[in-house]
Amino acid sequence: MEALLEPVFVFKLNPSFTTKNPCTVHFPNLPKIPSKPLVVATCCAGTPSPSPLLPQDSDQNPLQLSPDRTRDRRKVVRIAWEKLVRWSRSWRSKAKTDVLERTKKVVVLGGGSFGTAMAAHVANRKAQMEVSMLVRDPAVCRSINENHFNYKYFPEHKLPENVTATSDAKTALLGADYCLHAVPVQFSTSFLEGIAEHVDPGLPFISLSKGLELNTLRMMSQIIPQALKNPRQPFIALSGPSFALELMNKLPTAMVVASKDKKLAHAVQQLLSCSHLRISTSRDVTGVEIAGALKNVLAIAAGIVEGMNLGNNSMAALVAQGCSEIRWLATKMGGKPATITGLSGTGDIMLTCFVNLSRNKRVGVRLGSGEELEDILSSMNQVAEGVSTAGAVIALAQKYNVKMPVLTAVARIMDSELTPKKAVLELMSLPQVEEV
Repeated sequence: MEALLEPVFVFKLNPSFTTKNPCTVHFPNLPKIPSKPLVVATCCAGTPSPSPLLPQDSDQNPLQLSPDRTRDRRKVVRIAWEKLVRWSRSWRSKAKTDVLERTKKVVVLGGGSFGTAMAAHVANRKAQMEVSMLVRDPAVCRSINENHFNYKYFPEHKLPENVTATSDAKTALLGADYCLHAVPVQFSTSFLEGIAEHVDPGLPFISLSKGLELNTLRMMSQIIPQALKNPRQPFIALSGPSFALELMNKLPTAMVVASKDKKLAHAVQQLLSCSHLRISTSRDVTGVEIAGALKNVLAIAAGIVEGMNLGNNSMAALVAQGCSEIRWLATKMGGKPATITGLSGTGDIMLTCFVNLSRNKRVGVRLGSGEELEDILSSMNQVAEGVSTAGAVIALAQKYNVKMPVLTAVARIMDSELTPKKAVLELMSLPQVEEV
């Protein structure tokens, strides 16, 4: 009788391994199970059996917390949020606003979509501030001054009254406290050389342009002081995930300003930040500029994947590889890995690669769909910086001895030396190595 109170397990094994009789095993050291029904487990290959230790057909949700635990969890979340709000209020109370108060005039070089959006943004910061746009198109100039619209890029968005436009560099730059440079990279050197005599040597240049100069491989932090023949010209790079249209619509946006001069970066942060635009600061100018330049090339690759209907797996793998390639080059040039995972890196990459508002991605989509590059570019009224930057990126990679298969493939496609289909086959045939 005592033996019957011990747990007994009867194992019925796979028929190919058993005799006619099942094997009964006693476990005398296990706890006794008084007044419980005999538990028999039958183990048969391929026939799972419900566990006697787990509740079966229970109406209770195992993930549902008790009322007391729910209240405790909510309390923890509420306290964490209240601490964050108190910290934010304390920070804002100490934040300086003297930069905005002192600023009387801001000049914007270029009348494109992003230059116009930033001009409107700065003008909305203070009604008494003069915002002067230096544009080359007389029609755009008239449209801004007479109707307060940039008919070419934002025909439905009225500009603030304190935004004016001119084609005269001397008039635009006279008395400016800050300069927003929004001229495409490939045209910046000649443009800046033409206005250099009117530029104050202490005027801070905030660069909105992203890319590399094709023949010299220079970034804007090198182009601006060299074109102005002033190595001490104050420089700030503004970058991050920001479409001009959404900025014009005052949708929540976050960007980063990078300068080797920490005080200057904080000043520009004060000038630009508001309730719908967060501005972080950085001293990693190289990392911010390289990420901003290379993400345009990667966006073309992402567009090609979409245009060829290669699927979501391909898109994710390609962008992940592209992020690694950008990080490899940026760090070799002195940039910080943390910058590449921040707003100007991963943030801008995700926006440019996954959203169809990106003109670089649209170029890629059309290439992947079979259109010729020449036809695509001739139909666009905006510059896709990634097209011209691609070749410069590869030259820079060779200079620093960095292998960049995805971005190199884009450069080959831009040079009409490789078709998108052939590029995919070549990339998939590369050696399978350890991830770094």
